[in-house]
Amino acid sequence: MSGFRDLNHPTAPDESYLDQMAHQTRIRAEAAADWDSDFAGAPETSRTGIAAGLDAAQSELTDLLHTIHTLAETAFVEFESVAAIASVLDKHGIDVETGLYGVETTLRATTGSGQGRTIAILAEYDALPEIGHACGHNIIATAGVGAFLALHALYEKDPEAVPGTVVLLGTPAEEGHSGKEVMARAGAFDGLDAAIMVHGYGYDCADQVWLGRRLLTVTYSGIAAHASAQPFMGRNALDAANLFYQGLGLLRQQMPPISRLHAVITDGGTRPSIITEAATVQCYVRSKFPETLKELSDRVEDAAQGAALMTGTGVDVAWDEHPPSLPVRANSALTRRWAEHEQARGRSPLPRGVLDESIAASTDFGNVSYRIPGIHPLIKTADAEVALHTREFAEAAKTPAAESAASDAAYGLACTALDFLVDDDLAAEVAEEFARDGGAIDVENYFA
Repeated sequence: MSGFRDLNHPTAPDESYLDQMAHQTRIRAEAAADWDSDFAGAPETSRTGIAAGLDAAQSELTDLLHTIHTLAETAFVEFESVAAIASVLDKHGIDVETGLYGVETTLRATTGSGQGRTIAILAEYDALPEIGHACGHNIIATAGVGAFLALHALYEKDPEAVPGTVVLLGTPAEEGHSGKEVMARAGAFDGLDAAIMVHGYGYDCADQVWLGRRLLTVTYSGIAAHASAQPFMGRNALDAANLFYQGLGLLRQQMPPISRLHAVITDGGTRPSIITEAATVQCYVRSKFPETLKELSDRVEDAAQGAALMTGTGVDVAWDEHPPSLPVRANSALTRRWAEHEQARGRSPLPRGVLDESIAASTDFGNVSYRIPGIHPLIKTADAEVALHTREFAEAAKTPAAESAASDAAYGLACTALDFLVDDDLAAEVAEEFARDGGAIDVENYFA
């Protein structure tokens, strides 16, 4: 037995794959061409005005970033975070509405002429339970507020410079609850022509894969019996849960490589001497395209029902306790404008395909992007090896690098929004590309 490792502790995961991914990313990044948009966008004087507006608001934006980070409020209870944002806007004479769309912690403000096109800048501010802003939503909120303030200052100085409407939408409960879909079903995105936001990350990346995601809860019902005296009189719900869990592992061999399945048995019985009467499995199902997510969902449900058939148990299959999220469909015309503006800030956003797809996560912005054109770029906030949803990323979200990221992101969002309002040719291409990609779909009933 002396040849065994110390079984009191887990083995350390090997980082060779991560090292190779980073190496390949560097190679692809070096080969990536500079961004070049076919559209003029807003005039240079307006971009200069946006930069000046951000400089003037830098102190209060930095305070807001740290305030939201400290509050670390989770889904649907972000009351103080919303109040902090509203307070900043109020100081600039901006009217703010809260508690809209059936959600108490939403926020909405507008600026601009009220004529022409309308674009929304989205701001998230919910944190993760236990580990706080480990997804950097305090940076997202600050960037969104900063972009909105810069555009409002530009409009106040020269109303003709903002020939349209800019909406700041505070969108709570992204983490696990798909708050944007809740808002969308209540009309939050009706009447908007486009929506944009940004997310902190370990790289500057103009467009990266985000997977669609669904939550499945499977509850097996069996018959309790004495596990020693009369096991044959029982029907074991834990056996069904175990078979389903193993079935997911086998299914992974026959699904697209970018799809993901991960599950946990949340209830598996109480005593080993009793045949388990009830067991519950929760499973995340993710995939790169809406169509493959739907097909994979069907196969997972088949596996859940098959486990019940094999064990003689009953089964209840419940999808989407919270609304599902779709993959992000980024608009390349808007993406190129964003990337050019970030280059002006000294950053080098990577195009899609440079970062490995296998590190993809999910976001409810995908649901927005299948209703109206949008972008969801990434901005470098932490070192490349620092992953989202870790305590290390939560620490990175309050550093000077996070403050710089929020400022640069605010500039990129503001300039991209103004490009869309000013440049008719750009706006036409944004709409035409959206139509070519399939246009709007019925997100709410997609999986019905």
